[in-house]
Amino acid sequence: MKTTFLSLCLLTSSAFAEPFSVNSLVQKALATHPELRFYEAQVDVASAGKTKAGEIKNPDLMTGVGNWRVRDLATNNVTDGPTWAVQLTQTFEWPGRLSLRKAIAQKDIELAQLGLEQFRAALAAKVRTISWKMLAAQEKTKAADEVAKRFQSLAEVLLQRDPAGAAPRLEARIIQASALTLGAEATLARNELASARFELNQLLGEKAEHPLELQMENLTLNPPPALESLLVQARKKNFDLRARILDVQQQGYAVKLAENERWPSITVQPYIQRQQNETRETQVGIGVSIPLPLWNRNKGTIDAAKAKEVQAEVMLTAQMRQLERDVAAQASHYKIHVEELAKWPADTLASFRKAAGEADEHYRLGALPLSTYTELQRQYIDSVKAVLESQLGAVDARLQLEQLTGAKLQ
Repeated sequence: MKTTFLSLCLLTSSAFAEPFSVNSLVQKALATHPELRFYEAQVDVASAGKTKAGEIKNPDLMTGVGNWRVRDLATNNVTDGPTWAVQLTQTFEWPGRLSLRKAIAQKDIELAQLGLEQFRAALAAKVRTISWKMLAAQEKTKAADEVAKRFQSLAEVLLQRDPAGAAPRLEARIIQASALTLGAEATLARNELASARFELNQLLGEKAEHPLELQMENLTLNPPPALESLLVQARKKNFDLRARILDVQQQGYAVKLAENERWPSITVQPYIQRQQNETRETQVGIGVSIPLPLWNRNKGTIDAAKAKEVQAEVMLTAQMRQLERDVAAQASHYKIHVEELAKWPADTLASFRKAAGEADEHYRLGALPLSTYTELQRQYIDSVKAVLESQLGAVDARLQLEQLTGAKLQ
């Protein structure tokens, strides 16, 4: 079962020789949208954080010079001479600590990359949504203008004839009032079209008032796959769920790091010292410093890290349930809209447009009463609105479903 989206027009800059398609507009937005640089820079920040996490602390170099004096117990000078010392201090992390910090930093990189990927997908979906809203507004504007001009033209003809009698005069006023009402509807549709154009221009990096031209497009809407297959896809590729999974993994590393930090860092201090007077003395050695973990076992940090891990796991479970509800709801919305559109013949709007034109001809010839003429014109506009609303509802539900599952629907 398939239904074809009403042939619509896509707007683009008149300065280009060829108008844009939906996909080319998406590619333009993905190439020029300034906010993309923020997410790209965030990936660079996270990469720098991993580099920082893998750095080993620099050694400390200590030097000193002085005078070496020797006195006997009677404070008589025995000898004196210069002395100097050099000491190098290097601190080594407890085994495994550096790799845990790098693992946590790696999850930051993955989260930043996921954020960039999610923003790109959301931007593409937004461009498509606004494009189709703009095109729907164009179709409504076209239908309302067509009928409004028809009524206006007819009202001008009838009023010029100066009809005799109350009934013809009142009919002319009814037609004139209908022309005013439909003209107001056409104005609203044009405002919707302009608003969508302004927003789309900003997404494309153009000025809000940038002129656009049209390109015809067809979109085929197929029924959604089975709910279970959509849920399987969503569990694998949903952006928010993947972010929660990364958060749980990162918190697990944080717990291990906190437990590792119970054990102190080891400081190694090789040194050399020399003094010279009547004799020359040189001392070379190495010292090792290890704090004893007697009073501080890092219990507070470990407990806090474990609590955050529990929170991350709970949020993951909640995110999974919310995802299942959202996928089921959007799949249902999409299916209902597609089934409703499938009930209508492909030439539904064309047939209403044709009937409205025939009604105008027959009314001018006097072969059709005013009530039938007015009803046909009104039904033509209402049918355009109904079809467009169903189509936009299906498109919106489909894009939401693609966002939730992280994959394009065939």
